[in-house]
Amino acid sequence: MPGLDQITPIVDAVVAHIKEGVILTNEKGDVLYHNQAATRLLGVNEIQSVGQLNAVSNLQLPAAISCAVNESGGALVRKNGEGECVKQFEQRITRNGITRFIEINTTDVQVPGEEGGIRLLVLNDVTEKRRLEAVFHDNLNAGLITQDPRMLEISSLIEDVAPTRAPVLLQGESGTGKTLLARLLHKKSSRADKPLIEVNCAAIPEALLESELFGHVKGAFTGAITNRPGRLQAAHGGTLFLDEISEIPLHLQPKLLKALEEQKFHPVGSDEVVEVDIRIIAASNRNLREMVDKGSFRADLYYRLAVISIDIPPLRERPGDIPLLIRHMCDTLVQRGYPSGLDCEQEAMAMMLDYPWPGNVRELSNAVEHAMILAKDGIVTPICLPREIREYYEKKNRGYAENDLDAQRREITDALKAAGGNRAEAARLLGIDRSTLWRRMHKLGLA
Repeated sequence: MPGLDQITPIVDAVVAHIKEGVILTNEKGDVLYHNQAATRLLGVNEIQSVGQLNAVSNLQLPAAISCAVNESGGALVRKNGEGECVKQFEQRITRNGITRFIEINTTDVQVPGEEGGIRLLVLNDVTEKRRLEAVFHDNLNAGLITQDPRMLEISSLIEDVAPTRAPVLLQGESGTGKTLLARLLHKKSSRADKPLIEVNCAAIPEALLESELFGHVKGAFTGAITNRPGRLQAAHGGTLFLDEISEIPLHLQPKLLKALEEQKFHPVGSDEVVEVDIRIIAASNRNLREMVDKGSFRADLYYRLAVISIDIPPLRERPGDIPLLIRHMCDTLVQRGYPSGLDCEQEAMAMMLDYPWPGNVRELSNAVEHAMILAKDGIVTPICLPREIREYYEKKNRGYAENDLDAQRREITDALKAAGGNRAEAARLLGIDRSTLWRRMHKLGLA
């Protein structure tokens, strides 16, 4: 009976040029064969021997294979005629800053003449499918509209983290969508049917913050005329979202840390212990790690909050999301009664794509609404955009114009130098007449 050595050339002839990746491994996960599509899908360069595929950093493919095949909870896709099962899983692979989502179907097969089984893996690139799901199934993702690789990774991470009790720290500039992601985490958790209590720590006066979080009893301070439960009690069984947690004063941080660790606390003015069951999500537009280093935020509280830390990229670092977000925002505004069927002039769209959006998605949303209100005859022109966007665009273009003038000065100066100062010869070298050269020199201050 033919063994693997005899079968491999036949397999290679069949699968060498297909778009799906094909890999054969032994029971230990060592790669015995792969086609060129497999190396492309895994994001590796041409390799000299198949044995090197196991050593490619960041892939951890054999471990993923082993986990998928041996784990009893693996996804059973189908059974063949002999009762062998095919398992399916996805592998997120990031190479050279590019993330791909690879769907892998794997099954064990018996090769005649070989001891032990051979594992067959078929790889498909489902990156575009995942991106389309993220864009068009936004209702399932609580409005997360993106095709950016980093944001897609965050979306995938949320899927993994949401069902756990792990505290999550969301960090990013104002307007990047931290509140949206916090709600998404709660929605996809096992606590989705319990309360999500949102607290903006920056919006509550420091003197009242302790009472807001932990509650108080009657007579605890002037004006405390009744017992009042705090936000931690309101979040019992659910999720507590502390936005702008960097604004919690240092003296209050130890009490918050103890409450999160022990899931119990004393209301203000009371000796009674209140027990709660809460999952904590925190957010900050400041870098808490830097605040810890400067002594303005407690390290122990930081490490309690940052079990899972998610850094959200600003909108200027994912410009490909801008057209998607604009389309989604326009659809949302139409549902609220704004006119539909608006067109955007190319220059107006160029302005929005070029703008750095310091206010991120929140500022973009305001700009879209501003433009829809001022649109004339169904057309969004540059004048419909907020002043900040127009001024940025004009200033940047003035800078380019000034650079062009500098280039013209250098061109004329170089021509005059090559001509030994003879303007007629310099004009000939530049391909213009002498009077044109004279006018340009006066305009550029070279006369």
